[in-house]
This record gives sequence, C-alpha cells and structure tokens, in this order.
Amino acid sequence: MTAARNEAIGARRLTRRVLVRSGGREIAIGGGAPIVVQSMTNTDTADAIATAIQVKELARAGSEMVRVTVNTPEAAAAVPAVREQLDRMGVDVPLVGDFHFNGHRLLAQYPDCAAALAKYRINPGNVGKGARRDDNFASMIEVACRFDKPVRIGVNWGSLDQELAARLMDENAARPEPMTADAVLREALIRSAIESAQRAQEIGLGADRIVLSCKVSGVQDLIMVYRDLARRCDFPLHLGLTEAGMGSKGIVASTAALAVLLQEGIGDTIRVSLTPEPGGDRTREVVVAQEILQTMGLRDFAPLVIACPGCGRTTSTVFQTLAADIQAYLREQMPRWRVTHPGVESMRVAVMGCVVNGPGESKHADIGISLPGTGESPVAPVYVDGERTVTLKGDGIAREFQAIVDRYVERRFGARGE
Repeated sequence: MTAARNEAIGARRLTRRVLVRSGGREIAIGGGAPIVVQSMTNTDTADAIATAIQVKELARAGSEMVRVTVNTPEAAAAVPAVREQLDRMGVDVPLVGDFHFNGHRLLAQYPDCAAALAKYRINPGNVGKGARRDDNFASMIEVACRFDKPVRIGVNWGSLDQELAARLMDENAARPEPMTADAVLREALIRSAIESAQRAQEIGLGADRIVLSCKVSGVQDLIMVYRDLARRCDFPLHLGLTEAGMGSKGIVASTAALAVLLQEGIGDTIRVSLTPEPGGDRTREVVVAQEILQTMGLRDFAPLVIACPGCGRTTSTVFQTLAADIQAYLREQMPRWRVTHPGVESMRVAVMGCVVNGPGESKHADIGISLPGTGESPVAPVYVDGERTVTLKGDGIAREFQAIVDRYVERRFGARGE
C-alpha cells in the first residue's frame, strides 16, 4: 500500500477477533486481521458433488469462506459429504451453514452437519415468534457452543423481527418528535442484531465467537445502518447489500456502499451479492469483492492490469485484446503463483494504447507496454521497473510481452514450492 493510500484510508475500527477453523486452516475475522472475502453457492446443497465443485471453483477464485444453504433434511445430511469431497480435492476453505426457519431442528437432528460446518449464519428475524423464537434461537446457539463454532447473527431488512419493529413503531409514535418510518426500521435492524448477540452471550457463546451483519438493499440505508452499528458494538461486522442486483448495477451498488464504509474503517468481511447472468459464472462476485479491496489499497489478490480506455488515437483493438488476455492469464496463474511466487499479487502491469500516456504509465508500473496508436510507428516499447528494456514489433507482440511478464515474475518473485 502506498503512503498516499495509507494517509487517505481511515484507521480500521477496533473489534474483537473471531477465529474460523477448517481442518488445519484458521481464518481471523476482525481484530485488525485482513478483510475476508466471502461468497455463497447457488447449488442445491443436497447435491453434494455439484455443491463441492462450486465451492472449489469459488475457493480457487479467491473466496476465503463459502456459505451453503442448509434448508432441508436432505441438505443437512449432505453437508458432511460436501466437506469430505472438498477434503479429498485438497480444498480446505471453511464452509458456513446458512440457516432459516428450521435451523434449530436441522442442527439438532444432524449433528454431523453441525460438526462439519466451520461457522453458522443465523437470522434472528425468522427463527420463530414469541417464546418459540427465543427457544429456537437458544437451541441453535447451544449447538454452536457444544461444537465450538462461531456464529454470524445476520439481520435482514426483508426478514426483520416484526414484533420488534411493531414495538419500536409504537414507541416512536408516542415521541414528541417522531422519527421517519425508515429510521425506525434501521433502528430495529441494529437493535435486533445487538440484542441477539447479547442473548447469545447469556446462553454461553463467547463474545469472540460472534460476527454481526445488518444487510439491506439500498446503498444509503446500508451506510447509515453500519455507521450506527459500528458505534454501538465492538463485534466484527460482515458487509454487503442483501441483493445488489445484476451486471453493472450490482457491481456499482456494491462498490458505492462498501467503499464508503471500508474507507471509514468499518467492515471485517465482505460479500458482493451479484445476481448471475443466465448461465453466468458464480465466481464473478468473488472477483468484484477482491477488486474493491485491491483498488482501495486494502489488500492484494492478483496482479492488476492498468489499461487506458481508448480514444480516437487508438482505433486499433490490439491493446484492448492484449490487456484482457494478460489480465485473464495473470488470474489463471494465481492459484499456483500464490504458493510458488509470494508477493506477485502486488505486481502492476500497464497495457497502454498510444504515446500520450503510454510511456509514462508504463514507467510507473512494474512492467508495462505502450502499443502504437493510430498513425504512430508500429513499435511497442516495454518498460521494466521504470526502464525501457526492449521494443517489440510485428505480429508476435502479445506473445512476446507475455513471455516478458513470465520472466519478470520468475526473476523478481522467485519460484519455490514446486
């Protein structure tokens, strides 16, 4: 992280640290640990093979925890098989069980499921009503205590405890200056999360085993809720819009909301809840979450490609194709490079389209190429660590530049563990 980024980004909010364990792997949430990227499968968990395959894909893309739906007896019964399949494939990513409505029964009736999961997510708004809600919630927390599992108490705008909301609405109506209905609902979200955490502690769950979230779908609502929640507790916080949406809308909404909070030091784990395009790749949400953190200078996940947007000086699409190909190539190598070439994730590669900014940007990157724009000489100077090293020509520029990138990675970051 550069000094400028260090100066611009606010200090991280001080929280408790929650440890999530899976086999021999341990991931820290909060307490100054790196912000964790999460994702969630959309397979039927009862299909253990399909679910394990998707978990592996998400983990390979960089998801550090993967949540699976546990909504039926069949799904609960399949969770140990999913874990076993992942272990056979050498995938040690922690599995988080997502429970709603009947979670108390499933956790009690399927202890192997409860044991196989690394963490539980419980929504206090839909575990029952009245005394039954309290009993069901307590039952789930008791299982977490028995198996020593951390819990995310995740409150959602769309499944808020209606009794609590109604009570707060009545209290608000009696105030001399009532708050708006939206403000009351935001307060209900926060109150539900904090009171549920307090109840979990009374039952016996340690404060260092609790993560909170209060997820909504509106950007401004999310920012207001989390600012308030962060002021009122010291639990680690999971960030994300409940439903970000599809395509560019989902990416923009997630970035707008998360970037503001992360800049203020709020947030210990994130998920970008993108609606996939029909037949689209589920791993896209992982890449977007990583890119939010990396472009803000909070973490490094994969070498970044800097490329110009193009203009009338760059009617050729050569630089666009090369930038896309290089970015894809670098991400494809990361599962291996992460082990054999530590530090490579911080590398910056510039692929520029003309002489205006091309040489300058290439000099500022670790390695860069300035391709010829319209009417320019058909040559492409390459810069390594700020120095011009070679000029490429002809039809093999893309292939030759990729070879230069490979040699640079080997020379600078070394090769070990192979």
